[in-house]
Amino acid sequence: MGQEETIRLLQECDAGVQMGIASIQEVLPYVKEEKFRQLLLGCRDKHEKLQEEIRQKLEVNRDERKEPNLMAKGMFWMKTKGKLVLDESDATIADLMTDGCNMGIKSLHRCLNQYAEADEKAKDIAKRLINIEEKLTVDIRSYL
Repeated sequence: MGQEETIRLLQECDAGVQMGIASIQEVLPYVKEEKFRQLLLGCRDKHEKLQEEIRQKLEVNRDERKEPNLMAKGMFWMKTKGKLVLDESDATIADLMTDGCNMGIKSLHRCLNQYAEADEKAKDIAKRLINIEEKLTVDIRSYL
């Protein structure tokens, strides 16, 4: 039971990391303020490092990665494009990224509760991802 829950939690973290990286990549071309750009790039780098750790742990367990939910990915893309067509400001980007982070944080907390029997290393990865997302929301508040 614990091994299966560990894998499921890691897969959810993997999907969340992929979604975070894709979201940052999507908005970067629109960012005007250099400090804001650097905050997003730093967050992307942290996601990429965590992604590598997650993938190594999944490989050890001989399990596959999980792709982000296509509906969530599509909805984010449509919302992003729709809002940026109307307003390409850093405030709009900060708003979009804050919403995305909050959805990720909520989802990861749900997974931590759902997969309570997962091993401590997997739980630690989920908590570190939550912390990365929470920190970004705090760091970009001044752009809202």
